[in-house]
Amino acid sequence: MDYNQEQKQDRKTLLWAALAVLLLLNLVLVYFIYHEKQENLAKDDIITAKTEEVLFIKTKLDSISQELDIKIAEIQKLGGSVDSLMAMKSQLEKDKLELKNMSNYSALGYNKKIKGYETVLNEKDTEIAQLRQELGIATTKNQELNEKVTGLESEKQLLADSVTNYSVQNRELAEKVNIASALRAENLTVNAVSAKGKEREGGKYKAKRIDKLRVNFSLAPNGVAKQNEKEMYLRILDPDGAVLSDMATGSGSFIHDGKELIYSSRQTVNFTNSGQSVDILYGRGGIPLKDGKYAIEVYSEGFKIGQGDFEVK
Repeated sequence: MDYNQEQKQDRKTLLWAALAVLLLLNLVLVYFIYHEKQENLAKDDIITAKTEEVLFIKTKLDSISQELDIKIAEIQKLGGSVDSLMAMKSQLEKDKLELKNMSNYSALGYNKKIKGYETVLNEKDTEIAQLRQELGIATTKNQELNEKVTGLESEKQLLADSVTNYSVQNRELAEKVNIASALRAENLTVNAVSAKGKEREGGKYKAKRIDKLRVNFSLAPNGVAKQNEKEMYLRILDPDGAVLSDMATGSGSFIHDGKELIYSSRQTVNFTNSGQSVDILYGRGGIPLKDGKYAIEVYSEGFKIGQGDFEVK
């Protein structure tokens, strides 16, 4: 009985020892689980902070990119060089792409790049101001233009009052001046010249008596137009709308409103603002003209400056 009692006591002791070991192991496991959870929370905080930092830098780079586009457009408009800004834009786009790679991300490096970009943009503000001064896009030049183009005085004043963006104002004003400077062909006539050199007037001619066509018109005076050499393009359209042309005798093509147009003949004229008369000849090159009504169009410096017609019977 004493031996059995002793065995029971030993088993009880071992059981308590095993329970103590299990309890200790549970405590160690709880400690490691808690420690790992705290580490994960710390890592989450770091990732969240880093993500917010990256988003801030991305927003800053996008803002610099927009401002850079504005600077490039303005300097190009003023005739300045944008090579360095284009290279900077290319590098900026690379920086924005590399920002997606978190493993190579460096806040210090990106903040340094941002500061460099901002410095260049500030320097370009000074360059833009100098270009404006050099190109005379100041009030004095606008006043001189007002004196020369009195017909646009009220429109320019209205434009200056309503448009606060100076670059837009200058572009629209330049477009209006360009339109005002367009030449105008007046009193356009078409005479038929025979193979023997005999010239006929009236606007109605027999096909067999037409070897050449002489188109005559006068250039209306225009104080805005520059007095220099100007190309005059003559288009003769047959009754079906096809342009009479012969590349061997001087026909060709020119660009008008972004489209390529065929011309029958052309003439270089030294514009003197004196109401001068202009003659342009077109030889049919042995090709007979069909009966019907023909249209005449005259173009110069991007504008259709005159038109007329004649008839072949």
